[in-house]
Formats: sequence, C-alpha cells, structure tokens
Amino acid sequence: MEKYIGLMSGTSLDGVDAVLVETNGTTINLLGHADYPMDPQLKSDILSFCTGQATNLKIVGEIDHRLGHLFADASLHLLNTLSVAPESITAIGSHGQTVFHSPDTQHPFTMQLGDANIIAAKTNIDTIADFRRKDMALGGQGAPLVPAFHHTLFGKPNSTHIILNIGGISNISILQKDTPVIGYDTGPGNMLMDAWIYKHKQKSYDHNGDWARDGVVIQELLAQLKQHSYFARPYPKSTGRELFNLEWFAQFIENKPYKPQDIQATLLEFTVVTIVEQIAKFHVGEAAKLLVCGGGAHNQYLMEKLQQNLSNWAVATTNDYNVDSDNMEAMAFAWLAHQRIHNRPSNEPDVTGASRYASLGVVYPAS
Repeated sequence: MEKYIGLMSGTSLDGVDAVLVETNGTTINLLGHADYPMDPQLKSDILSFCTGQATNLKIVGEIDHRLGHLFADASLHLLNTLSVAPESITAIGSHGQTVFHSPDTQHPFTMQLGDANIIAAKTNIDTIADFRRKDMALGGQGAPLVPAFHHTLFGKPNSTHIILNIGGISNISILQKDTPVIGYDTGPGNMLMDAWIYKHKQKSYDHNGDWARDGVVIQELLAQLKQHSYFARPYPKSTGRELFNLEWFAQFIENKPYKPQDIQATLLEFTVVTIVEQIAKFHVGEAAKLLVCGGGAHNQYLMEKLQQNLSNWAVATTNDYNVDSDNMEAMAFAWLAHQRIHNRPSNEPDVTGASRYASLGVVYPAS
C-alpha cells in the first residue's frame, strides 16, 4: 500500500479539498482530509475568466501560477494537519481548476489551471496533473473521470447502484452486473442555486435548501430551462459553467415579476428533475440504490426531493456506505495518481467515448 494526496477544486470554487489515502489500486483507505480556502480575490478572478469576460495570456498565466501555489499550500497544510512526512507520500494527484471545458466543438479542448511544477517543487513530492487531455486525444469527452474510481470502490452489484455526485455540475456513475460502466454529466448541480443565492443574499450556498423550501416552483420557467439542447443529447457527454451560468439563465427571467425565493425553488427543481429523468432509465433489480456525494448531499431539501421522485430507489449518501461524501472526488484523483504511477488504465471508454483504455495524467517529478 502506498500513500497519495488527492486535490480537488470543483466548479463551485469553494476551496480545495485535500485528502490523504492509502491504496494499492483496488483497496482505497481514507487516512485524513483537510479543507483549504481559496482567496476571495482569486475566486473572483477565476469566475471572471470562466464567464467569458475579456482576458489575455498574462491573466491566464498568472492564475495558473497562483493556483499552483494554492494547491501546493493545500498539500502542505494537509500534511501538517495530519503530522505526516512529505517523503512518505508517493505522489500528489491534482485535478487543477477547470476554467473551460469544450469537448464538442470543432477543436475540442479542456483547460485546467494550477501549475503542477510549482506543486512538485514546493512540496518536494512527485505530482500528477493534466488528467483529462489524454482521454480527449483518444476521442473522449475527458469527463467524467470518477466512474472508473466508483467502479473500483463499489464493484458491480446484482441490482443497479448509481453514484450521484452533486457538485457545481451533477454527474452519475451507473454500476450494473454484466454491463459496462456508464457515466455522464446530467446537467446543473449546485452551480445555478449557489450563484443565485449569492447574488441576492451574499451567501455561498443555500443551507439545507431552506431558501428554496420557502419558494414555489415556477412551472413555466422550469419548462423553459428543460428545453436546453444538452438534455436531449445521448451520452457520452459532459458539461460545465460554459453552458449553465447566470448569464445564460438571465434571458428566462428578464422583465418577469418572479420572486427570488421562487426562482431558487425552481433552480433546485431543475437540478432534481434533470437528475431524476436520467436515473429513472436505469432501474434494474429489486434493490436499486442511489448513493449521493458532493456538496449537494448536504442539501436536505434536495435529498428529500430526490427520494420523493425516486420512490422505488433507496436514496442515501455514500457516508452510509463508509465512503466520505465530501471527499469522494479528491479521493478519486489520489487513485488516478496511483494508476498513472503504475501505468494502469484509469479511464472508462464507455463513459467518456475514448477509443481505448489509457493511463491518464502527466508526471511532474519533484527532482
């Protein structure tokens, strides 16, 4: 068994999730974790970058540099918190910060920033990064990458098990006996809800979904949102802030007398419905389970809505199955680093659409 650090900063931009795991590739044990905050100015600069505001190569390079230091500091903070020596770590797996994901254009690309050279140099630990572009070079979406990890964790049960990660974007991994692993982004997760409550209440998220619970779903608005072409596309598919953001959303509420809390309720319903419509396609067996992880697992109202809409599924969080729901994705990138160090496959071609299995990531040596 070897020790790896996994680093994840998702579309919610709420900081860096840092984990320490011990793994041999098939067994994964979480040894500890630490949250590391993102400087508000850096978050603001990244959001400006991601929402199409004017930029230049100088700004891109500076954000890449600043994020490199952020991820390095998060790693060192984790080691210090757990009193673990850097030399005991085989490698760091850094997802980086996605600033643009464009898998379906004429010239497909994805961009994650956070200079891994800085991480390796500052921590003196070999670092693996740039996990997505090899899969895209093989014709894949480069996302989602966690289904391969979910398959390793949970295997293939007799009845359908779906792992639902609700971060800024929602994605699912479908695990069924005697069938290939399937996984894709269903659409928005917390992203629109978080942006809306921040705009109106300067809160980073809707605690337990309380504000949404106070509102009433605007059915006309919900119907318009569901018309987005993304939902009619077959998988493999992936998405991000490039498609679902407040700028896109503004066209549907312009000059409408909607109450802010009713809009929040509608955005939560939008997340729930677009998840449920996908999950309902895969019910097989007498004990189908939906295991939820990510920030959305803490939204009590959202979890209630999922159970109401999936009455023939057992809905729980991955915590109930001894896997930390808050650190699932960071654990996945620690595992992906292990796979790269040992040159083992780490993508699922049936998930991403890649032409073959590959060991993903680029090694940035500390020495």
